[in-house]
Amino acid sequence: MKFYEIIFSPTGGTKKAADILIHSLSQEIVEVDLCDRKADFSNVNLNEDDIALIAVPSYGGRVPRTTVERIETIAGKSARAILVCIYGNRAYDNTLAELLDVSCKAGFRPIAAVAALAEHSIARKVAAGRPDAEDEKCLKAMAVQIHEKLDLGDIAVPLIPGKAPDNLSHSMPGIAPDASPDCVKCGLCAEKCPVGAIDTVSMNPDNKKCISCMRCISICPVGAKKLGRVITNLGGVALGVLCATRKDCELFL
Repeated sequence: MKFYEIIFSPTGGTKKAADILIHSLSQEIVEVDLCDRKADFSNVNLNEDDIALIAVPSYGGRVPRTTVERIETIAGKSARAILVCIYGNRAYDNTLAELLDVSCKAGFRPIAAVAALAEHSIARKVAAGRPDAEDEKCLKAMAVQIHEKLDLGDIAVPLIPGKAPDNLSHSMPGIAPDASPDCVKCGLCAEKCPVGAIDTVSMNPDNKKCISCMRCISICPVGAKKLGRVITNLGGVALGVLCATRKDCELFL
């Protein structure tokens, strides 16, 4: 039996929360980085006795379309799956329901689902510092419950709120960071972009390809990748109102 961490975490928040869970279940992990656009995910083949933690961020209450496409190429082969969606304290809407649908189509058997919190990838002041110590304590307690279900051989599908959307998953077109005059043309953002949306000369994105994951902002060594001030300010104000109340992690078994 192997434990897999199948994860899409452009800015690191999803991985931070997912790591707390999976390292509470096993110390030997096979990591599958869904951000790696050069990887051939059809080569990822699990077995029935394997366990996969599949973790994604919630983009506007949906699974990022790129993540859907890559998960669908993985051969789940009836491996049990723990589904995790990470959101920035607004709402995860139909993300878990969509991830349930996608993982089943890939051949996985979901037995648990978790909704957890991380710093918002666009409005960084929202859910800042999360997952925090309280989240870590909660996630570790959830891992105990998940472990108990695994030990019992219980393969009941968890009751997950929401409904899997009928149309293809989406990104958030139009929210694409540009390179400021501070850009030193190091090329790191273009190399690490999950969808190859950044021009290697101008270091600016193709808005049609960009999925608004904000990885380029998070990894830029000189802080040269930026969103427009209007988008940042308006988004921060709107989310500040919607996210004023702290939300807690949730477990579905």
